[in-house]
Amino acid sequence: MYSLELSLRYSPFPLSIQKKEFDDVKRIYDEIKNAMNETLESSNLIELSCDKVQDKLITVRAKEIISVQIYEKSSVAGGAKRPGFSLDID
Repeated sequence: MYSLELSLRYSPFPLSIQKKEFDDVKRIYDEIKNAMNETLESSNLIELSCDKVQDKLITVRAKEIISVQIYEKSSVAGGAKRPGFSLDID
């Protein structure tokens, strides 16, 4: 299971959805990234659905997204790889 997480302007909490296939989540990631690059005058809405929670739908205005990330949820060690970036100094 792959999670796609969005951070929105002026919102302290991220929004996330889960997809079973990496290709599905990567396609959505690319769509969001392209929408973020468009002009600020456009008011594109992005609707997202979740594979894990079938009735979960999220619609956001593309210009309000400030970051997007993908991470894989695993069944090992508590169920989730920590999202974001970390520096492992050896």
